[in-house]
Amino acid sequence: MKKLPLLVVILSIAFSLHAPAQLVPSLTNPAAPNPVPVASTDPLGRDTPSGTVLGFLQVAQAGNYKLAADYLQMSAARRQSQGPELASQLKVLMDRAFVGNLRRLSTRPEGAPDNDIIDQQTIGAFSSGDADVPVVLIRVADANARKIWLFSADTLRKVPELYDNLQAHRIEKKLPQSLVENQFLGMPLWQWLALLAAIPVAIGIGWVVVLLLAIPRRLWLRFRNRPNLHSYTQLSLPMLVFFGAIAHRAMAVYLGLPLLPRLYYYRTIGVLVTVGFFWFLFRATHLLMQRWRTHAVSAGRTGTGTLMVLGERLVKALVMIAAALSILGALGFNLTTVLAGLGIGGIAIAFAAQKTLENLFGGISVLADEVIRVGDTCRFGDRVGTVEDISLRSTRIRTPERTELSIPNGALAAMNVENLTRRDKILFNPTLGIRSETSPDQLRYLLAELRRMLYEHAKIEHESARIRFAGIDSSALNLEVFSYVLTRDYAEFTAIREDVLLRIMQIVEESGSDFASSTSTIYMARDTGLHKEKTEAAEHQVQQWRDERQLPFPDFAPADKSAFRGSIAYPPPEAAGGGSH
Repeated sequence: MKKLPLLVVILSIAFSLHAPAQLVPSLTNPAAPNPVPVASTDPLGRDTPSGTVLGFLQVAQAGNYKLAADYLQMSAARRQSQGPELASQLKVLMDRAFVGNLRRLSTRPEGAPDNDIIDQQTIGAFSSGDADVPVVLIRVADANARKIWLFSADTLRKVPELYDNLQAHRIEKKLPQSLVENQFLGMPLWQWLALLAAIPVAIGIGWVVVLLLAIPRRLWLRFRNRPNLHSYTQLSLPMLVFFGAIAHRAMAVYLGLPLLPRLYYYRTIGVLVTVGFFWFLFRATHLLMQRWRTHAVSAGRTGTGTLMVLGERLVKALVMIAAALSILGALGFNLTTVLAGLGIGGIAIAFAAQKTLENLFGGISVLADEVIRVGDTCRFGDRVGTVEDISLRSTRIRTPERTELSIPNGALAAMNVENLTRRDKILFNPTLGIRSETSPDQLRYLLAELRRMLYEHAKIEHESARIRFAGIDSSALNLEVFSYVLTRDYAEFTAIREDVLLRIMQIVEESGSDFASSTSTIYMARDTGLHKEKTEAAEHQVQQWRDERQLPFPDFAPADKSAFRGSIAYPPPEAAGGGSH
């Protein structure tokens, strides 16, 4: 990331120096034929006010004042005799006395008429003492009946007088003439040296501003007794670029740069200011989102923390798009055309990427609702697995078979998702099939003992536990067990379920009955069916409950249920590592 802004700056500066040259024909070589731009009908680019002004400045900066005279409204004879000299004087006035914004020059053939006066436009003024002389362009027909823009004759009549009244820079009188007379890219060498010398000064000013802005933050942290996490240092370099560029721009005002180099310089500074601002915004977004994500995770809102990652990516993408558009605007491009192209392209992309956008917003809705989190075990339709990652497009699930299941977020948002991790207890709901030969009292004994066991077990929720005689079919008497095991861990649930089922088997055996078989039983001579002694004992116990008016049907008395609670320890004391819980 540190190298990216530097690369953007270098490319933008290079482009700012060459982009204006694309607006007018290449005129540095007067002997070579002038190429005709695709969008222009005039070989000198005088179809628009912008083309006329920039074309004149480029030709005059190249020293071709004879060709520069073609941008002036005068007769052919006068252009031949006085045109080059008048063009050179106009160039000096444009460099030293012109007040206006070249970036706002109209690029339309009809221009921007003054007060509804057609074919005339004021582009600025020459500042001379207390008076300002307007600089006017006029649209006329050339020899080929083409409509072109020229510097008006009224403006040209005032050029010699303004030129005579214009005094040279005072500082130039004290400098070696070699630095004043020699030029590079249309600008005297002394101004290049001054711009270079202003760079370390501008950096120093920018650094002082950055340090001053850090003082309130340090005082606030000290007042709140919070540690300095050095996050401000990550914002220092973008702020240094931003304030340093502004400081350099302020110092360059006093150098009186020529108009065309001044335009290039302002564009370069505009790019630097834009890069510094959006670089700061990019890093500030990262730090802010990182802090919010840390707070969300520490508060247990893991889904919100994951959503912050997605939000950070989206905001950074918007910042980069805004930065690119701002840089194009600083370089002088017409953003109306760019935005129109982006709008059409955005519609096309939206149609082509409907599924991608559906998955994107599906992921946002899943993360915002915190339906699932990374690490949760869930049931997705008929599949069960653990959530490993929630990305922009899909959610990845690790199944019990150790395969990876990828579900698009759009489908996930419309799916019924059962989060198994968030259950507070696990249902234990088997149906027991008892042999149909079992007598009613024997069945009553079995139900009472099974009910007592559920109430006594330490890992069974006794308030909701129940077992009922639920039905009779051709081969079995069906008993329905409904209870909750007090655990969230499925592995622990399987161990508790095993313990309860073993106790059920023992109680069924003690009742003298047995579990029903799906096949018919043929009694042989040695098989008498149910255990006779245990059957009689079970029926005797039920009769005793009747005599004592203690028959536990339809359920045990509340006092008895409270007394049973936790009587069966789990794990059992005789088990390895066993003891009461």
